[in-house]
Amino acid sequence: MKRFLKSLVLGACVLGVSVGALAQSYPNKPIRMIVPFPPAGAADQTARIVMKALSESLGQPIIIDNKAGADGAIAGLAAMNAPADGYTLLFATTTGLNGAPTMRKVPPYDPLTAFTPISMVGKFGFFMFVNADVPAKTMKELIAYAQANPGKLNYGSGNGTSILTTAQFAEESKLKMVHVPYKGDAPATADLIAGRIQVLLATPGNALQMVQEGRLRVLMALLPSRSPLVPDVPTADELGIKGMTIVPWAGLFGPAGLPKDVVDRVAKAMKEVAARKDVREQLDRIAFELQSSTPQEMAAFNKSQLEIWKKTADAINLERN
Repeated sequence: MKRFLKSLVLGACVLGVSVGALAQSYPNKPIRMIVPFPPAGAADQTARIVMKALSESLGQPIIIDNKAGADGAIAGLAAMNAPADGYTLLFATTTGLNGAPTMRKVPPYDPLTAFTPISMVGKFGFFMFVNADVPAKTMKELIAYAQANPGKLNYGSGNGTSILTTAQFAEESKLKMVHVPYKGDAPATADLIAGRIQVLLATPGNALQMVQEGRLRVLMALLPSRSPLVPDVPTADELGIKGMTIVPWAGLFGPAGLPKDVVDRVAKAMKEVAARKDVREQLDRIAFELQSSTPQEMAAFNKSQLEIWKKTADAINLERN
């Protein structure tokens, strides 16, 4: 009996060492990072900058897997259905985790239970762009022109933030514009440059270069303070434009049931990335505010933003598809 108990204890110790070694070995192979937007847009650019640094902290390659469409739900479903082993993660944004569940009659998933929160990555800066042929050089002139020409202006959206925030803006200013949805900011910006749409609330991408070339104008920044990228452009608050309550964010998530050791390891690596000046400087150039957080803080923020999305959608009578 004593020999049996000794063997049992020894076996448990060996098992404990094996489990501990397994946790310490994560990651020991490449990680797939699902990004819910197409290449070349702000989310993709941000993800590639952050994932390069995160890869260095984790000691393994991180492979970007772009899965655009359905307001981020295609990417969300792919991540939700992946094995909960830490080797498939989601570069989540407000569009997929707040927008898709809010803007659909039948939500694709419950964003509070379908995923494991890991860390905040940061917040996107948005700007109001217009095609150079639009006879408006200020937001006041744009509002006046749109009010005088109902239905004449087409506005694009490349993500849930631009859909809901532009709808808020149009409702507040009593504008009638035609909505044209896109899978991301990059294709929307291309059509804005070509004149197929006239107004776009979007992340900067290559649009600011087009502003410098005179093909686009930027009239407003949706930021707490003016952006050093376009210091002459006023913020919405400065212009007295209220009611834009959506915070465009990005964070790291995994499938539901992700092991705590894996969550803590990735969160720790993200904290290291957020402390890097070189990474922050790269992201400043595309108006992205780099941050990190604990998994608990990420969960609480996601929940609070989801509540804001639902209240806002109801307030503006958003038509759910």
